[in-house]
Amino acid sequence: MTGDRDKDPIEVGIDDQSWGATRTWVEKGLPEGDRVEHVERLRGGWTSEMRRLHITGPRGERSLVLRSFVKPFFRQHAEGLLTREADILTLLRGTDVSAATLHAVDATAQHCDHPSLLMSLLPGSVRLDEDGAERRADLLARQLVLIHQVQVTERTRPRSYQAWTSPERVRIPEVTHRPELWHRAVDVIRRDPPDYRACFLHRDFHPGNVLFAEDGDDLRISGIVDWVETSWGPADLDVAHCSTALTLLHGASAGMLFADRYVAAGGRLTADPAAHLYWRILDALAFAPDAEKVAGPWHELGRIDLTSTLLTSRLEDYLQELFNRYG
Repeated sequence: MTGDRDKDPIEVGIDDQSWGATRTWVEKGLPEGDRVEHVERLRGGWTSEMRRLHITGPRGERSLVLRSFVKPFFRQHAEGLLTREADILTLLRGTDVSAATLHAVDATAQHCDHPSLLMSLLPGSVRLDEDGAERRADLLARQLVLIHQVQVTERTRPRSYQAWTSPERVRIPEVTHRPELWHRAVDVIRRDPPDYRACFLHRDFHPGNVLFAEDGDDLRISGIVDWVETSWGPADLDVAHCSTALTLLHGASAGMLFADRYVAAGGRLTADPAAHLYWRILDALAFAPDAEKVAGPWHELGRIDLTSTLLTSRLEDYLQELFNRYG
């Protein structure tokens, strides 16, 4: 998260002892005379704590963004996650993908209170409301095509994708009128993954990780954030993840249309309906039955209407539509 995602940031004390060592590390890396003047915690993050740092000095004022892994699970995996993000931010410089500029990283908390990464602040904000959702979905599809076109070498190619669920890990919601639908979905991912044409994946591409600027006809994507899961794998998987998120935010029809938007924007997906269904189902089931937990940051950004009941219903409608079209 490297943009002004939080329309109502929370001020925190610049002498907060929980990040005193981190602040020292930040300031040691700043040009001479610069210092951290003011700090805000940004809402909208789930895996990490995000802070906007207001920097002052002889060259004027500017802002940087600090990502820190604090939760025990993510702190345990921080070295891999933050190292990957640092490498990807470096790779993306000079491409058509709007990403932050890397300033520094301490992936093992050798100097910081928690594993941390410091980067530039991107303009714009996350927009999750219903108004303008279709226009934003078109822009999301075009941006994802650009991401999938990023060229890598053998050295810079990211790791192969990892599945976020399996038949054994799926937990069917306790409250459902369609248990047979869930069992049918689980059966889809029991088979081996289909063959695929690999490309560069964001791997966590969804509206909560995209910053928008301007409005109306001038609406544009101003930044893509959260590159810790970047992977090498099928374009269908990135499309599937964004489709699931759009379903939870706006309903099954929004999720179903995203693949069409992606293809219309020049993207390539598998021609095999069964293979495409596999990737879509694999992603959707990763949200069961904890879609509300994943939507927690969306609540902070104003979507308090996304209740557990609504999210489960939308996910079930989406699964049914996937079977109607591809199954």
